[in-house]
Amino acid sequence: MDVDLKGKVAIITGARRGMGKSHALALAKAGAKVVVSDISQEECEKVVEEIKKAKGEAMAIKCDVSKKAEVDEMIKKTIDEFGRVDILVNNAGICQFKPFLDLTEDDWDRTININLKGYFLCAQAASKEMVKQKSGVIVNIASIAMGQVGVGFPTLAHYCASKGGIVGMTETMALELAPYGIRVNAISPGAIETPMIDPLKSDPKTMEGTLSQIPLHRTGKPEEVSNLVLFLASDSSSYMTGSTVVIDGGWLAG
Repeated sequence: MDVDLKGKVAIITGARRGMGKSHALALAKAGAKVVVSDISQEECEKVVEEIKKAKGEAMAIKCDVSKKAEVDEMIKKTIDEFGRVDILVNNAGICQFKPFLDLTEDDWDRTININLKGYFLCAQAASKEMVKQKSGVIVNIASIAMGQVGVGFPTLAHYCASKGGIVGMTETMALELAPYGIRVNAISPGAIETPMIDPLKSDPKTMEGTLSQIPLHRTGKPEEVSNLVLFLASDSSSYMTGSTVVIDGGWLAG
């Protein structure tokens, strides 16, 4: 996608692999200075190396998004290095398949702390910087497994709860931050070709059952979601805020 983000500074969480890595590469290719953040400094550095080889500018910051002190430090390091924050892509997340009756309190807390609390902490910290410059864009990665307008998903009660929470939080953030020139939108992907769907792929019957619900009868590519991230991060979507955009090969339409 032909998007110009030169002069912009973008933070992508969960960017060491999968969709997060794809988003980081795409934003860098569009000209943004990119902060590659995740729980492994070494793996983040590898993504940064890839960006630099392509003549982009990036830095790696290790961060556990469920811990406020680490999130605050990530924002501080970004400001120290690049001077501002223009774009935040909240992407870090975990997906644990486990029957509802077997879920433990620790299972629940870990998923909610990373997938939902982490989004809150990162968005709040980044927003405080964006308010100063009267501009900014936040893109929250949710999922079609979000309930209500999306779907529930067996063995993912905690995951679905977190993703539904992201959509509700996105809408409220959009309302409160609009006066400061900050736009907030969410993306709800379906089955995307990342390590997160490996448990589905390991069982041919389960995978075929999943594909049977998708009119395009295939999983999506991370790059296809990244194209949407680029659109929402750019001025091309300047009149969009508070929206949740579904990209799922037609799953929900079925």
